[in-house]
Amino acid sequence: MGIIAAVAGAVGGALADQWLEVIEAQDMGEGVVFTKGVMMRQSDRRNQNRKGTSDIITDGSIIHVHQNQFMMLVDGGKIVDYSAEPGYYKVSNASNPSLFNGNFGDALKESFSRITYGGVPSQQQKAFFVNLQEIKGIKFGTPNPLNYFDNFYNAELFLRTFGTYSIKITDPIKFFQEAIPRDAENVHIDDINAQYLSEFLEALQAAMNKMSIDGIRISHMPSKGSQLSTYMSEILDKSWTEKRGMEVLSVGIASISYDDESKELVNMRNKGAMLGDASIREGFVQGSVARGLEAAGSNQAGAGMAFMGMGMGMNAGGSFMGQASQANMAHMQQQGSATKVPAKEAGEWFCSECGTKNSGKFCTNCGTQKSLGNTCPKCGAQLTAGAKFCSECGEKL
Repeated sequence: MGIIAAVAGAVGGALADQWLEVIEAQDMGEGVVFTKGVMMRQSDRRNQNRKGTSDIITDGSIIHVHQNQFMMLVDGGKIVDYSAEPGYYKVSNASNPSLFNGNFGDALKESFSRITYGGVPSQQQKAFFVNLQEIKGIKFGTPNPLNYFDNFYNAELFLRTFGTYSIKITDPIKFFQEAIPRDAENVHIDDINAQYLSEFLEALQAAMNKMSIDGIRISHMPSKGSQLSTYMSEILDKSWTEKRGMEVLSVGIASISYDDESKELVNMRNKGAMLGDASIREGFVQGSVARGLEAAGSNQAGAGMAFMGMGMGMNAGGSFMGQASQANMAHMQQQGSATKVPAKEAGEWFCSECGTKNSGKFCTNCGTQKSLGNTCPKCGAQLTAGAKFCSECGEKL
């Protein structure tokens, strides 16, 4: 009881005209993951008519498998044979299962061995098809904020995100058994996505935590779709790949938005980082002063008090802007004073007769009295005639 390759590898053309009636997939459009096989007459195949009739498959029927399709011959709800290779196959109740594995190798045989059906052929055999293409455009969104620790901000941020993801069926037999509702004949991904969306969002939170540990900034998340997909495939490996025969192939982040507290924290940190730049800080202060002056001038009820307040604000702003400059100037003055050696100490003078340096009122060498008109009374430097200020210390004479 199984199928025989009538023309393996043939997917259309003149060979299709050898049979008047061929069973094909009813509908394998965008997003359709599972559908039944229907009887297609020659005229229907030429006109691409996929309605057909859902006649029960009998011995000798021809089944047409297209590219990226997996066909299962089912008898009484049990899989009796299958093919993952494109071509035309003849149903033969007298033959053993052929099990055309295609690119799946022996992995499908292992899954098939668990559900081997050895009953007598009935009159209820049907063909079902599983879509092996990438199923794209599956929408997701986070109804509740997800937490993400961003090392750049050194804070726990809470965000919402939405986008799309895609899956690929890696074991169609497991997928048929675990993901397809019983007695279903046509299943779109939206029909079964609701039951897996919560698992997807849980895996999304875990994947984001891994990205946080890797030090990826939250603002870079939209450009890390492939890395996020890898994390999610690892997390969902047991629950999706091993149990249901499907895996996450790609994840696309369309938008990320922060909750109000996280948005306020991000704005505050960004503003603080900007003010760390001296040129930006100066422009910010000057702009604030200009806006304050404009507002004070338009205050008709108390312009004077407003300008007084602006003066205080400007002083505070000037103090804020000049802290670094004052510190640098003080440092330079300190270094300058440490290296400068004064020429004379205050009160010293030189005798006009013998040139001896003295500190008292009389020369210790010749006894000449100190002349107040010839030397500075403060530093003792020699003065020129008619000078009004000391050229050494600036003392007013």
